[in-house]
Amino acid sequence: MNIKFQRGVDRYLGIPICVLLSVLELFRRKAAISRKPRRILVILLSEMGSLVLAHPMFVRLKQRYPDASIHVLQFAKNREVLDLLGVIPPDNVLTLDDSSISALASDSLNAIRKLRSLKIDAVIDCELFARISSIFSYLSGATLRVGFHRHTQEGLYRGSFINRPVLYNPYKHLSHQFLNMVDSLESTTVPLAKIPGEADTNSTPMLEFVEQELESVAKKLHEDFPPIREKQLILVYPSGGILPIRAWPIDYYGRLCRMFLDEGYAVGVIGLKGDYSLSQVIVNQCKSDQCINLAGYTKSVRQLLALFHRASLLVTNDGGPGQFAALTTLPTITFFGPETPQLYQPLGSNGYSFFLSLPCSPCLTAYNHRNSPCDGDNQCLKQIAPEQVLAKAREMLNRQAT
Repeated sequence: MNIKFQRGVDRYLGIPICVLLSVLELFRRKAAISRKPRRILVILLSEMGSLVLAHPMFVRLKQRYPDASIHVLQFAKNREVLDLLGVIPPDNVLTLDDSSISALASDSLNAIRKLRSLKIDAVIDCELFARISSIFSYLSGATLRVGFHRHTQEGLYRGSFINRPVLYNPYKHLSHQFLNMVDSLESTTVPLAKIPGEADTNSTPMLEFVEQELESVAKKLHEDFPPIREKQLILVYPSGGILPIRAWPIDYYGRLCRMFLDEGYAVGVIGLKGDYSLSQVIVNQCKSDQCINLAGYTKSVRQLLALFHRASLLVTNDGGPGQFAALTTLPTITFFGPETPQLYQPLGSNGYSFFLSLPCSPCLTAYNHRNSPCDGDNQCLKQIAPEQVLAKAREMLNRQAT
């Protein structure tokens, strides 16, 4: 399902369902709430990169509730990232197929039946004002329901049945806000989690590879693209994913890649299979056998991360690859504009974010369901010149060489 259809379903079906469940909750006999849950569900449906930002939250959950079983509800397309992080037993992951409304409806019913049979005590709904996740939270049968709440702020209506409402803070990094949700399970302050526990959100675990796996990926790459064999490789990710407004102009990527080639580097343009034609635009502009189209080349996220070990730098739009790079040591340059690094800066210390903070930026927020008023002329990204990016890239590459 495309994002416009998802927004429509969430609005026109989500609102009346949330109203109905809120009315039912008024007449429902309240069950005793346990402050020490034994079975915890985390709902994290959104983009794959958010799973990396949620890693510190899973660490804290395990520290606070070592005897609890932790379960996750997510879209099936994001499953691999969660498995790579290794924070949840595979059998504790429930997935939803969102490729069509019928598949989503069928999987939703199955998931609700499964959750109720598990007798979930507490739900942590990590979605930013999406109504579908709050509906799952209620229908799971959990007595303790943690979720972002608008309180007196503007925001999307999600029902009045969230009984551990967390104040969404647009000025605080999302990884810290996820930690606040764990603290809210036992917090007694108003609003909840005024005194959060300490935790390291500046780093993520480095994904481990055996040397043979990395050698195998590099060997195949060199066999498929012999001209890059002896070159340092710079990867670029030009796609905006489901939100094209997040993309730095494709012509800028072309100019930057030509400058990298002139300085003796090889360039690989990465992306999903559906990004192949977009990536080919850059390859055609460069007119070099040392600029290669790698869109759809890697068959899994793990293989992509193995490819990162062959590279010297990643230049990327805000999206999954920038977050995944935090699981490796690959230096990364990320473009922000419609969204802000204040909320979504990749974890770790090996990255740099370009962000101009124009008067209208950021324009994709939890408050507008990430539905930007911009006419598509994303000056917040167009005013970042390729020459500026090249200067920062040189600095990071030189630092890596010393």
